[in-house]
Amino acid sequence: MNDSYQLRTLEQYQAAYEQSIQDPETFWANIAEHFTWQKKWDKVLDWNFEVPKVEWFKGARLNITENCLDRHLATRGNEPAIVWESNNPEEHHRVLTYNELHFKVQQFANVLLNNGVQKGDRVCIYMGMIPELAIATLACARIGAIHSVIFGGFSAQAIADRLDDAGAQFIVTCDGAFRGAKDIPLKSVVDAALVGNKTIQKVIVCMRTGTTVSMLQGRDVWWEDEIEKVKAMGNPAVPAAAMDAEDILFILYTSGSTGKPKGVVHTTAGYMVWTNYTFVNVFQYQPGQVHFCTADIGWITGHSYIIYGPLSAGATTLMFEGVPTWPDAGRFWEIVEKYKVDILYTAPTAIRSLMGFGLDPIKGKDLSSLKVLGSVGEPINEEAWHWYNEHIGQKRCPVVDTWWQTETGGVMISNLAGVTPAKPSYATMPLPGIQPCLVDENGVEIEGNGVNGNLCIKFPWPGIIRSTYNDHERCRQTYFSTYKNLYFTGDGCLRDEGGMYRITGRVDDVLNVSGHRIGTAEVENAINMHAGVIESAVVGYPHDIKGQGIFAYVIMDTQQEDAESSKKEIAQTVSRIIGPIAKPDQILFVPGLPKTRSGKIMRRILRKIAEGDTSNLGDTSTLLDPSLVEVLVTLKNN
Repeated sequence: MNDSYQLRTLEQYQAAYEQSIQDPETFWANIAEHFTWQKKWDKVLDWNFEVPKVEWFKGARLNITENCLDRHLATRGNEPAIVWESNNPEEHHRVLTYNELHFKVQQFANVLLNNGVQKGDRVCIYMGMIPELAIATLACARIGAIHSVIFGGFSAQAIADRLDDAGAQFIVTCDGAFRGAKDIPLKSVVDAALVGNKTIQKVIVCMRTGTTVSMLQGRDVWWEDEIEKVKAMGNPAVPAAAMDAEDILFILYTSGSTGKPKGVVHTTAGYMVWTNYTFVNVFQYQPGQVHFCTADIGWITGHSYIIYGPLSAGATTLMFEGVPTWPDAGRFWEIVEKYKVDILYTAPTAIRSLMGFGLDPIKGKDLSSLKVLGSVGEPINEEAWHWYNEHIGQKRCPVVDTWWQTETGGVMISNLAGVTPAKPSYATMPLPGIQPCLVDENGVEIEGNGVNGNLCIKFPWPGIIRSTYNDHERCRQTYFSTYKNLYFTGDGCLRDEGGMYRITGRVDDVLNVSGHRIGTAEVENAINMHAGVIESAVVGYPHDIKGQGIFAYVIMDTQQEDAESSKKEIAQTVSRIIGPIAKPDQILFVPGLPKTRSGKIMRRILRKIAEGDTSNLGDTSTLLDPSLVEVLVTLKNN
């Protein structure tokens, strides 16, 4: 079904790329023809980056779940759609065929309808990695409700902010979740998040851990009880709601350089076409293969390459509840062997952490089923690339190093597995439809090869962000105002002599910690909530496992008698407000911060000190108090 647009040779890639630039509308219309539409489009593309406004397949009507489920039933109804592996290796795995998944999605869609969910309502989903999370997500899409999945590691405060921003009326959660050796009390975190909430009408709770939870009468219902009611109704079919091409499919919150998380909006048709096209091409998916993306559905990678990309292509997608190192560091390799995984898509952080355990965990594991390895979340360093290629892929599996963002909906720059050349630590070449360019600080395009600059995109692609929920101006400011008529990625980039792209890291105040984007402002706001803190500044520094670590400079109101316990308290405060992923790796108590005379913190200097690179601190004469720099260097070195 996707054969016709799967690019199998370098020549085919070059021809497709050329056409996608010369005549994008015909190119994307031809690909869109392969999907199920309730009504075809009137116009392929309308766009203006100034406003910004981008509309793909204008006037078309469709439902993404028809494309992910219904259209496969006749040909692959009995083939596995989702294979689920539990956190506990002793617990039995689950397999849902396309027929079963289609049935369960409709069943839960009835639960949503029975509880008053209507088209356009916002449903937050805060669950562990169990099949019910994918079922709930697809059930929302089935009836035209907007899903907003929140990663199961976020704190009550972070959830409350997101519920409030989305004006969500419903939450789907679990009693708890298993993650490695930890039990996470999801329902009690939701209860804490709902204190003072004005919009939530219903909380649907799925049973997973058997933890005792409090259920509020009239508001909280059990998933299992609600399913029984649907069975008693005779499990009526739920037709796929007709959605406009540009109707919102989901909101996904991501950190920005200002404190408040922003709700990235993706719409139905463009996102579907883009996730499918990139999945089929980057991974060179063949029918019957097992695709194992190790991400969490709470992040964009899980949305695009566990749910929508694979299922729209009729693939078998593997969901894993646990973590790579529990009960031991051989867990990924056991899963690969157990399910004969063909494609493994994971993050450099996971690879680096597994490298640290040496080769023993791999010994005796049969990894011969693997055909393609993928990397996502941050640029992969050369050392990790070679280890992954040699020890996991046994030098016979192409490694695809995919660069993309929450805002882009799917992969933007990557080699295509075994089709286009790879180069360690390089994302390499843009996908068809992607027109990257490098610009200097003033927005002047840097031509030619062997150059560095800020990475922008000149032309819209189907998966591009449409807005930030309820705040379109923020979308314009963040992505489209820095450089005229360009989408600004926020990343620096190198284009080598051969025209290949290498991402060099963020150029704004956003850190990439273990593949998670965390805004420095968000962490600073959380640190400043601690009673004794006057001011703080957060920067990134190189970290062996996480890629980037979080370094916090903190000014306290009194001299610290017990510095270690104060540091612990600050870390706990951050964990409570944002979640454990945002905890600083290092905290340094300082008497002041290097500021310009206008009061701007010179983060460049703070970064250099955190990195231990103080040989070239640049011009410090513009600082309000240049002597402070020496003091900070001394404190850091002691």
